[in-house]
Amino acid sequence: MLRQSEGPMSGSQPSSSPAGCTAPRGAASDTQPGERDATPRFDAGSLRDYADALLRRAGVRDDIARDVAAMLVEADLMGHTTHGLALLPGYLGELANGRMKKSGEPRVLHATTAAATWDGERLPGPWLALRALETAIGMATVHGTGTVVIRRSHHIACLAAYLARATERGMMLIMCCSDPAGSSVAPFGAVSPVFTPNPLAVGIPTSGDPILIDISASYTTNGLTQRLFNAGEKLVHPWLQDAQGNATRDPAVLFDEPKGTLLPLGGLEAGHKGFALALLIEALTGGLAGHGRADAAEGWGATVFVQVQNPAAFGGLAEFTRQTDWLVNACHAATPRPGGPPVRMPGERALALLREQRANGVALYPTIMPALAPWGEKLGVAVPALLPARS
Repeated sequence: MLRQSEGPMSGSQPSSSPAGCTAPRGAASDTQPGERDATPRFDAGSLRDYADALLRRAGVRDDIARDVAAMLVEADLMGHTTHGLALLPGYLGELANGRMKKSGEPRVLHATTAAATWDGERLPGPWLALRALETAIGMATVHGTGTVVIRRSHHIACLAAYLARATERGMMLIMCCSDPAGSSVAPFGAVSPVFTPNPLAVGIPTSGDPILIDISASYTTNGLTQRLFNAGEKLVHPWLQDAQGNATRDPAVLFDEPKGTLLPLGGLEAGHKGFALALLIEALTGGLAGHGRADAAEGWGATVFVQVQNPAAFGGLAEFTRQTDWLVNACHAATPRPGGPPVRMPGERALALLREQRANGVALYPTIMPALAPWGEKLGVAVPALLPARS
């Protein structure tokens, strides 16, 4: 993967593409809701227009460009700054080199009333994933459940950004992906990589804010480790291992020879849990799609699983949310560890930050706009104006 200093316009294939967008507490990329600082901010609509214009000038069909721009900015609004506009230089490079298609439609390989398999034809992942989600919601509306799996999608960005599109309609979404062209996570007990971080996201409706789960089968992601490596920084915990199997905080082990790997969730002590989760996600993606690591690699991309469950077809939405509301209330009421903060439900921080940044502007990670600037110059798209500084 390129260092930021190498610029975004070479179009080189990342050696380990980002997957998932989980930002653990204390991660270097965290942005906290309501922070008052001097970070430059941009209007979210202006950022969407900017990303949309860059993609359209690069030849992407209008509707695809619009959806990709919206999903990238949504990730930044939620604080997932490694999986928002930070991905756009890489996407533009893939478009320029013909490794991401600019227009077209997915090819339906198999379809029943409540399940379908698509060939994504290397189309932009966020657009494909949104089409799959709408299809699965339609299935679940009629049949109670709907599943779409996609082979040969390009990268689908931040999984958490899709979840509310189902939960706001009273449905539960389960979504995961893998990248069969990449490997950066070792199986438990090994030091050679087999998997990508294999993110898993679940949106669960309640009568209030939804529960938005976004995790991965590894302790951390390629996106965050790349960012910290570029900045000469280290992780807050030893979530990696070097080539000799020693746990470390230093992301340089992923780039030096012999290369280390990301540790599976659970680390050296209990990594069998993350290993098992990675295998499950591989089965749901590559297995169900009939295309994955056993096939020839085509470059940075994704195999995707999208499943929607309609509570109305089971015990009813009211009873579903009665149960989920109880869980939320019980977790919030749980006694914190001595000196620790109250329990925070998955998605609370992201939703609070989304609301704050919609109101006050998006605080982008400092390297994002400089990485996009050469593309703006090449494609003739002006950088959006900064919002006035907050007092």
